[in-house]
Amino acid sequence: MKITIAIDGHSSTGKSTVAKQLADHLGYIYVDSGAMYRGVTLYALKHDLISEHHFDKKQLIDSLPKIRLEFIKENEKDRAEIHLNGINVEKEIRTMNVSEFVSPIATLPEVRRKLVMLQHEIGKEKGVVMDGRDIGTVVFPDAELKIFMTAKPETRASRRFNELSRRGDEITYKEVFDNVKERDHIDSTRKDSPLKKAEDAIEVDNSEMNLEDQFHIILQLAKDRIAGRV
Repeated sequence: MKITIAIDGHSSTGKSTVAKQLADHLGYIYVDSGAMYRGVTLYALKHDLISEHHFDKKQLIDSLPKIRLEFIKENEKDRAEIHLNGINVEKEIRTMNVSEFVSPIATLPEVRRKLVMLQHEIGKEKGVVMDGRDIGTVVFPDAELKIFMTAKPETRASRRFNELSRRGDEITYKEVFDNVKERDHIDSTRKDSPLKKAEDAIEVDNSEMNLEDQFHIILQLAKDRIAGRV
């Protein structure tokens, strides 16, 4: 039996990492919903629709039909990576510049409706692991397994800072920490599909966990659901 696995939680809690691990191990499709919002954000930045002092919401909404997002494998053994209008933007969407503007973009109901519709299409056949902010509450409320991941803001900021530093980005820990706190606030207080734990989700606080421990804990939860033990 194949199931749908929904992984929600705060930014920089490792949702994507464990979701990819699960999908690889189980032979499921992995869908990074956050990458989809980042893809829309990258489009807005490239077309000068959003900046520190400017956000042309109407123009972005009018442009949504022009935005095509796909998850494509470059090679059969590779993970699927996100393409924006036919171009692989997997690396571009992970920059701090995109991170700074993704939450305001995600608050737009029109953007959320478009992406939720795409996510529903992807998940029709089960055998899907999807992570994001509202997967268990809005996108897949009937998912057989729902995980809500959390960690201390300081821990999440440290992880994100180390990731960006290894990649060569010039950024300070304070900038990353402030971004984490701001995204938490925006994600939790937005009117449309705010970040919240589904009533039947299992909370996993990974503040003190390493990646291996986290993976094995969540993998066991998935195996139990697939086998019908829980």
